[in-house]
Amino acid sequence: MALKIGLVGMGGIGNTHADVYKQDELASLVAVCDVKHDRADAAAEKHGVPAFYSLKDMLEAMPDLDIVDITTSGYENGSWHYVPAMEAIAAGKNVLVEKPISNDVREAREMVRFAAEKGVYLGCNLNHFFTKPAERADQLIDEGKIGEPVYIVHKMGFNGGEAGYGGRGSARWQRPYSHLKAFLAHPFSVMRHFGGDITHIQAYLSKPGVRKTADDLMYSINSVHVRFENGSTGYLLSQRGDAMFGLGGWWSFEMAGTKGTFVIENCVEKLSFWDANQPKSSMASPEPNEILNTGISDFGATFPARLHAYLEDVTNKVPLEQLRASGRDALATLEYTFAAIKSFEEGGTVVRPESLPNLHGDIYKPI
Repeated sequence: MALKIGLVGMGGIGNTHADVYKQDELASLVAVCDVKHDRADAAAEKHGVPAFYSLKDMLEAMPDLDIVDITTSGYENGSWHYVPAMEAIAAGKNVLVEKPISNDVREAREMVRFAAEKGVYLGCNLNHFFTKPAERADQLIDEGKIGEPVYIVHKMGFNGGEAGYGGRGSARWQRPYSHLKAFLAHPFSVMRHFGGDITHIQAYLSKPGVRKTADDLMYSINSVHVRFENGSTGYLLSQRGDAMFGLGGWWSFEMAGTKGTFVIENCVEKLSFWDANQPKSSMASPEPNEILNTGISDFGATFPARLHAYLEDVTNKVPLEQLRASGRDALATLEYTFAAIKSFEEGGTVVRPESLPNLHGDIYKPI
């Protein structure tokens, strides 16, 4: 039976989620909610469901909701997640929240703790590894074709340049770490998905002269060096439209091991694999042993796959610790983000992120 879903926050992302749910046999969109009445009313008319102007009213009118999907925004794209998420969890509802889980790591920790206490599924829309190239990369790792991990190099951000700089953003973006808090959830989630937990972080942040001249507070260029729990190393470069990315486009991910290397380009488009056991000239650029061209160029293709995965997990009542792209996973990305901020503020020192909550097996069961 389809899961009954109430959507909170009917901006662009909220309507994207709504469109996906209407096409998924596991979902039944039954209500929309926004504190801006015109947005709620427009979404209700578009999707053919009742409109609510507060989550409290929606929960009272729809006590049989299975999922509350929170796509609100706020400062650094996350400050309006905590209150509705905690309200929905308190009501015993499963919750899916947009990324980042919050812009405040203390709030994120409390959301994860409370969801575990209540035994509900808390997920986050970390959608960048719900793609065909990522699926093939998982297979290569599982088949032992990568071998012992050696390094990860990840570039992710926005193409641009000095001529395209649009000036300082709104008050919600005029904060030094707004790009890190709003965006690094995605690349950190991908690095952790393939490389495992990160134990050490060193970061340097900067911004180009055009931003300095405009008194732009945002550190838009983020250079982060990491060490994984398995002993391998990684590097993340993210920037917010200050330059053009070269090979691989706006999104490129390379993971190398002792037996092979794969590269994913533009998230959804392409995977290339090189077998290290094949004889090659040490100086020549070797041709890949395998290329997967998906024919997909629309990043929007990640939303149906990711949302369906959450619906599948809830429908199948998987153990809470097996929920894909869980709140705990999202908390990990925020712990890394705040460790990067601390590293930068301390002059590039190596920082160990705070430990994640323990996994509790089946102590907490879904309600």
